[in-house]
Amino acid sequence: MTWLKLSFQNSNSPLMEQLIFFHDHTIFIIIMIMSTITYMMLFIMNNKFINIKISENQMIEFIWTLTPPIILIFIAMPSLHLLYLMDEIKYPILTIKIFGHQWFWSYEYSDFSNIEFESYMINELNKENFRLIEVDNKTIIPFKFNIRLLISSDDVIHSWTIPSLAIKVDAIPGRMNQTNLFMNRPGMYFGQCSEICGINHSFMPIQIESINLNKFFY
Repeated sequence: MTWLKLSFQNSNSPLMEQLIFFHDHTIFIIIMIMSTITYMMLFIMNNKFINIKISENQMIEFIWTLTPPIILIFIAMPSLHLLYLMDEIKYPILTIKIFGHQWFWSYEYSDFSNIEFESYMINELNKENFRLIEVDNKTIIPFKFNIRLLISSDDVIHSWTIPSLAIKVDAIPGRMNQTNLFMNRPGMYFGQCSEICGINHSFMPIQIESINLNKFFY
């Protein structure tokens, strides 16, 4: 069952793939630390030949002082690399402005004239729509191209979030945040506001459709 899965959603962007790799890398280190500590505790508790009068051991103290910084370096280096990748935006072919409202999203294609629309959740219940996550106006974006997103809000703090694309950006009134979007393949991607923005916080979903560039301009 989909709801019982403990893993991430299938990645649809290179950045999300790298985040999943970093997660697995960090979990592996944590498991190794927990296994080592558990083994040492069991060994000490079951060993009756430990000399309790030993008050110091320079070699052991040197090892347990030096080991944590080395482990942190192996975690920090890929983490910093990912942070720089998330902030880097190179040669976007398209810029989209996104504004959060109570309780819907509005979109503006800045590179085209007179392309603005509002996106509301569909309340109709039928077999063709996903419940509480489909919208009336989808955001159409070409795949395999860098897209720049400018995100802000008109009232309270919202959060524009799509887990499969590794995007979670706060929409703050009076502030314009930006992020990079790159999709590997065509498809339909869903998200929701991840900030508690009011009574209808759970009813402002996000839906993106990625298509071929030729179809996009058509």
